[in-house]
Amino acid sequence: MTQENAFVDWFRGAAPYIHAHRGRTFVLQMGGDVVASDDFSHLIHDLALLNSLAIKLVIVFGARPQIDELLKERSITPQYSGALRVTDDIAISSVKQAVGEIKIQIEALLSMGLPNSPMAASSVKVASGNYVTGRPYGVVNGVDLDLTGRVRSLEKETINNRLDAGEIVLIPPLGYSATGEVFNLSSIEVAAQVAINLSADKLIMISNAPLLKNDQGEVIKQITCAQAKEKLDPGIVYNIDETPATALAQGIKACEAGVKRVHYIDKNIDGGILQELFSRDGVGTLLSGTPFDSIHQATVNDIGGILELIEPLEEQGILVKRSREKIEVDIKDYSVLVRDGTVIACAALHEYPEDNVVELACMAVHPDYQNQAKGDTLFSFIESIAIEKGAKILFVLTTQTEHWFLEKGFKEADISSLPVKKQNIYNYQRNSKTLIKTLNV
Repeated sequence: MTQENAFVDWFRGAAPYIHAHRGRTFVLQMGGDVVASDDFSHLIHDLALLNSLAIKLVIVFGARPQIDELLKERSITPQYSGALRVTDDIAISSVKQAVGEIKIQIEALLSMGLPNSPMAASSVKVASGNYVTGRPYGVVNGVDLDLTGRVRSLEKETINNRLDAGEIVLIPPLGYSATGEVFNLSSIEVAAQVAINLSADKLIMISNAPLLKNDQGEVIKQITCAQAKEKLDPGIVYNIDETPATALAQGIKACEAGVKRVHYIDKNIDGGILQELFSRDGVGTLLSGTPFDSIHQATVNDIGGILELIEPLEEQGILVKRSREKIEVDIKDYSVLVRDGTVIACAALHEYPEDNVVELACMAVHPDYQNQAKGDTLFSFIESIAIEKGAKILFVLTTQTEHWFLEKGFKEADISSLPVKKQNIYNYQRNSKTLIKTLNV
């Protein structure tokens, strides 16, 4: 594939997401370690690009390493109670300085627009202010955390007004009180609360911390809140520190409060946020209240996706060619496995009620998702439907996937074992293998 073709394919793949994200509200959290990284400017330029695509963006940043560095320069030992900072009157001055410097740094980078592009002279407007009201965290395990605080409330209407004006809203990890106190807050908790209060479409967390991985050491691409809770100590759900466990816990909290999706991205992936938001599978971990993939009975709206999926297999002779009209007539027989609006697997279940038999037909899985158990998932769904219908026999005709079906409990059979209707239209030229499975009804 040429570089030009690769670009065209990427752009076509990204286009639906560009359309879907327009006008949506995304809240992005990044820790102070991300801010301190050498390629931080690249991330900021990517955020400017999101703003140019009419995405309403709120940025919440942390400053923990910067605060510790300032305290070290002043020969002050940082005080912690567990993972929570004890912010006394001396420490709060370092908090204010670190947060102020980072805020100015981000505003300066956003003012550059998009370097080396037609948008180089188009600075991004940034809004910031006392949008967050804080309250003292209090005493934990006998230790008074002093000016370490939690979120009390947010200026929702003010933030939305700034977003509607096309500005990026920048929120530091500080909370203010009616009595003039300034509280040191967790950027993770602030981001989660902002996402909840704004009913954001996405909460995105970027960090240096390792992403969620399975037992094989592979990044978990999608996880539900229920699955994520199994990976957490129940007590962590209430933490407000800056650890990966707290990021996951706060993500669960946001998701359960109505934020549609929470994304965890490794900041070391160049352009990670663009890859995560504008491709079907992304590069990070997606947390959602419901599974990312869904299976449902097909409707006429799925016909285009089914055709796109099966046409290459028809050209190879693996599947029998079906017209759009034929699929539309039989659409109630089809089930589809959908990921983010795209049909990635399909199958049809045709009934022969007079024989108490059903046929599995037109089963296909998108090449990008083969060897990922998507076929297994769809087959289990189809088999359960067959059992619900009271069928005793499930059969399939196949030319090239015999062994896959044998592994599912099918056995080779003679054509004469098929329903008479099917025997009458059997294509001897294709010479498909007949496989039958007895269902436990």
